[in-house]
Amino acid sequence: MKILSASFLFLLAILTIAGCSGKGSAKKNTKTENDTVLVPDTGYTGIKQYTSGQRVIKEVTFKNGVRHGLMKSFYQGGQLYQTFWYKNGLREDSVTWYYLEGQIFRSTPYKHDTVDGIQKQYYRNGKLKARIGYSKGLRTPYFEEYYTDGKRIKGYPEIATSIRDEYSSKGLYNIGLELSDKSTKVKFYQGEFTDNRFDTAACKKIITVKGKGTLTLKKTGTPGKDYVGVIAEIVTDFGNRYLTYKKIALPYNDLK
Repeated sequence: MKILSASFLFLLAILTIAGCSGKGSAKKNTKTENDTVLVPDTGYTGIKQYTSGQRVIKEVTFKNGVRHGLMKSFYQGGQLYQTFWYKNGLREDSVTWYYLEGQIFRSTPYKHDTVDGIQKQYYRNGKLKARIGYSKGLRTPYFEEYYTDGKRIKGYPEIATSIRDEYSSKGLYNIGLELSDKSTKVKFYQGEFTDNRFDTAACKKIITVKGKGTLTLKKTGTPGKDYVGVIAEIVTDFGNRYLTYKKIALPYNDLK
């Protein structure tokens, strides 16, 4: 009996040690798993086609459910209409539009989903039609348009002014605005370019009717600038927006 008891106690000790060893290994393995960072596939990876009826209207490249890579859209006949390049869901590089026949119509640069750089437009024969400046999503004064023979277009209209001085009688100084060529496709704004960008939020729109506007400044009694800035946004024959600025001197320094 003593021999059996001793054997039983010895076997129990071995099992206890083995059990403790097993628990220690389990904890060690759990820690190793927790220290390993896994990035799961959170969505679809590949190219998805979007259709309207039997027609493919768009193809989008995804990576883990996020737009990443080339996106295409198509004309009704299936010809390529537009291409975007995405990086982690944001438009980058250039967005390109195409003529029905396949030539590039317009290329617009993007940085972090915002237009930034020089937009280029082309004729069907591949020659440059226009170069238009953008910075952080806003237009800049940089602007060039070209004829089909490659010559640069010049002679855009300027801002013309007329004055009605009622400062002494009513405390008002009225500035009439129009374009030098009498064109009516224009909008006028009171303000300046901000860091060489046309920010309409920082400018005051001047009511313009049939190409004519009036900027009315009032006497304040508080010294201020001796000039006022006006920006004209002119629609050209190509449908682009040409920006021009005029600094208008004031005879009184307390107008606003």
